[in-house]
Amino acid sequence: MLLFALAGLSVGGCANAPTLNAGATPSIARTGEAPIVGAASTTYKADGQGGWVPDAAPAEGTDEAVLATARRELAEDRPSAAYRTINAWLKPRERAVGPLVPQAYLIRADATAVNDEYEALYDYETIIKSFPGSPEYVTAVERELEIGVRYLNGLYRKQLGLRWIGAESVGEELLVRVHERMPGSQLGERAVIELGDYYYRELDLESAAVVYKAFAANYPRSAYVMRAKQRQIFSSLGQFKGPRYDTTSLLDSGVLIRRFQNEYPAQAQAVGLDDALLTRIDDSRASQLLETANWYMGRGDPVSARVALRRLLRNHPQTSSAGTAYEMLKSRGWLEEPPAASRGSASASAEASGSATEGPSGGAEALK
Repeated sequence: MLLFALAGLSVGGCANAPTLNAGATPSIARTGEAPIVGAASTTYKADGQGGWVPDAAPAEGTDEAVLATARRELAEDRPSAAYRTINAWLKPRERAVGPLVPQAYLIRADATAVNDEYEALYDYETIIKSFPGSPEYVTAVERELEIGVRYLNGLYRKQLGLRWIGAESVGEELLVRVHERMPGSQLGERAVIELGDYYYRELDLESAAVVYKAFAANYPRSAYVMRAKQRQIFSSLGQFKGPRYDTTSLLDSGVLIRRFQNEYPAQAQAVGLDDALLTRIDDSRASQLLETANWYMGRGDPVSARVALRRLLRNHPQTSSAGTAYEMLKSRGWLEEPPAASRGSASASAEASGSATEGPSGGAEALK
């Protein structure tokens, strides 16, 4: 789990993350470069007015010509040839500086990723850490995002030529790094929502709730923010294990549901985040207090049991458990002056409990 890292997701992430062993095949889309037409060496670049103009071909024998050849080989679906071309040029220059070096790293990484994306991550990380001011920085982060998403969707990484090693932990780390390196961007937004959806699919509800909360805080104007808030609620509900356990997640869920109802009233009704579910939550919290009172009675601690029962009547008077609590208090003489209003509401709620309707499927199952 990356729970501590997830809890620290913020708008101001760090620029350089720790070294990583990683891996999945990214899409080799060369954004920001001239598209290569057919097998010819003619390239084009944007003219700044929405069109394309021919780019001047580099002179033979120059460094630019070597990179152009490697790009062409990669575009012609000859990644091995592209790797050999660019690797021969890059090897003696790996510690050099200049605009061509990060371009060469990106070409070599893309060529490597066609057959082994895990190995390609080393070159992508080199670009990110050593050339943060280059245009290739954003492209390298985007490549790592695609690799991380594919790993979280079940792609195994290669070893000894076969894909048989699960790489979910690598995918998690890659997506956290993308957010840290590109906070507030579309890449960072996608990284966080993909990570939350992964935990939600895997029923790691504690981590899912943390990530969706971070997403709503960091990307409040995102098109996915409503989904994140909705799934945060269901993740919180799903953590409730029954009346014998802590009800903090139910308390949090009630607050989140009311907030969701105010922000998205139509969607709240459509997915079952309505008053009926709030009633079920209230009843579950009351059941927990009743269970607590019975536990204290079994331990021979009537004082604590009385406190729990009175708290139940005070905070949850409309629940079915309130009637039971009232009768327990009355039978033991702990209700010195029975308030008629509370007694009436408790009795009414007890009578109505037999005909209570089922809540929405998602919330009802979470509360069982």
